[in-house]
Amino acid sequence: MPEIMFNGPEGRIEGRYHHSDKVNAPVALVLHPHPQQGGTMNNKVVYNAFHSFVKNDFSVLRINFRGVGRSQGKFDDGIGEMTDAASALDWLQLQNPVAKEVWICGFSFGAWIALQLLMRRPEIQGFVAISPPANKYDFSFLSPCPSRGLIVQGDQDSIVSEESVHNLYNKVSKQKNADITYDMIPGADHFFRTRMDEMNDSIDKYIKYCMANRKAKKARPDRRRRQTQVE
Repeated sequence: MPEIMFNGPEGRIEGRYHHSDKVNAPVALVLHPHPQQGGTMNNKVVYNAFHSFVKNDFSVLRINFRGVGRSQGKFDDGIGEMTDAASALDWLQLQNPVAKEVWICGFSFGAWIALQLLMRRPEIQGFVAISPPANKYDFSFLSPCPSRGLIVQGDQDSIVSEESVHNLYNKVSKQKNADITYDMIPGADHFFRTRMDEMNDSIDKYIKYCMANRKAKKARPDRRRRQTQVE
């Protein structure tokens, strides 16, 4: 994937970008986990989520937040990282002015940032939140959640408890006109080390369903509580 650099609020932002060959291809921005806990755009979950969108003919961008890799600046407790994500979305839309849909995706800390950006950018029509840290951060800003989306969570996550994420899903899904799918993957830890294929499958099927049902009022594949055999 071509390396790109563009201007952000604190200087250069480093990214990897795939441009789809499809006319009017949808676009997606993918965000990485906590910078102070080793999170980068090359995290395996982020890399795999990125390629799930590539497989579905999206133009896709993943970035390093400020202070990570070759991105300039320093960690800003989520405030600056949100503006980094907004700048990245601006860049992505500038490269794809006639994109038919805009999506946001994030893993862990990146999911928290992604969902905040969702609330600020009405053009975002879909999201994928992987292991959103509901036991660490306040998600009350999702009121109401303006877009359809998928939450993917492992039941063996020792960093973000499945119970906290399922409670978040229950709260958001009860909102008026909410269209949220929850996929709990048995046996998966925070990084989906032994369940990466299942995570990829979840994202891939959700994207395909939504793209095939763009005009549908509901876009909810029947995958809310999977029953995969745990090894």
